[in-house]
Formats: sequence, structure tokens, C-alpha cells
Amino acid sequence: MKEKTTQHYSSEIRERAVRMVREHQDEYPSEWATIQSISAKFGCTAETLRR
Repeated sequence: MKEKTTQHYSSEIRERAVRMVREHQDEYPSEWATIQSISAKFGCTAETLRR
């Protein structure tokens, strides 16, 4: 069985990712599309950034 690993992001990285979602939201058709795009830049899943 494969063990689940958890990657922790620093508070600075989390704050920057959230700020980027807010700043670029008008460039995408939905908040989810923005989250998907930004999360890829940070190497995390969209669901991780959404939470």
C-alpha cells in the first residue's frame, strides 16, 4: 500500500499563492480556473490551494 505524503508550504508561499489567485481572478472564467492555473505554478494541487 502506498503511503500518503504531505508537503507543507511556508506561510509566505501560502500567502503569495492566495494573493495571486485574488489578483488574477479577472483573467480567468472562474475562480476554480484561476486556482488551477496558480496551483500549477506552485507545484501543488488545485484542491490544496482552494482549501
